[in-house]
Amino acid sequence: MMHSLPEGYRALIIGSSGTIGAAFLELLQADPRCGEALGIHRHSSPAIDYADESTIASAALVLQARGPFHLIINTIGVLHTQAWSPEKKLADVSYGQLESLFQINAFGPAVTLAKFSTLLAKDNAIMAVISAKVGSIEDNRLGGWYSYRASKAALNMLIKTAAIELRRTQANTKLIALHPGTVVSRLSKPFKGEQIGRPALDAARDMLAVLNQLPLSESGSFYSYSGEKLPW
Repeated sequence: MMHSLPEGYRALIIGSSGTIGAAFLELLQADPRCGEALGIHRHSSPAIDYADESTIASAALVLQARGPFHLIINTIGVLHTQAWSPEKKLADVSYGQLESLFQINAFGPAVTLAKFSTLLAKDNAIMAVISAKVGSIEDNRLGGWYSYRASKAALNMLIKTAAIELRRTQANTKLIALHPGTVVSRLSKPFKGEQIGRPALDAARDMLAVLNQLPLSESGSFYSYSGEKLPW
């Protein structure tokens, strides 16, 4: 499946208990060219929990012995919780919701980039992070969803900035922001995801195909599952 990576490549899915993360892990474990595909999440061993920053570094430390990894995909993200739903208007904006979504969608992924990028294979590696098209400032035509949009826009800036540094320090690494589209999942269910979404396996397969075909020069870019390059 991932023909751009070497035979026997090693893969790591961060957030593998989620719908998209589980789909990535299933596909990679079924790829005969993949030597090993691992998944971590809040309840795995090691665990990674964005409510506790220390778990990010400790998980990376444990996984050093299982690497290096040729493919790392971070699928952790949140759109809504029991306490918060996407804001429909400016008057709905609050510190609490902004802090909650930024912690999961931006702060956690930023520290994960810092700690896990060191686990990547030096000869040929891909690190991808699940973002969202609604995080595109240029593409924002409907408004609303302040915390989610802003947290994903912040994530995109972090990815772009990290990619610039990795070009100097890990020149054979592609760092890509990915938009999965609407997938049938807990995240999309309150927003007609079951009606307008598609199976997670289809979305994961499409995103792997995008990662597989992108040249190294596209590191630091934002792509849709369809292969469309998205504006920041």
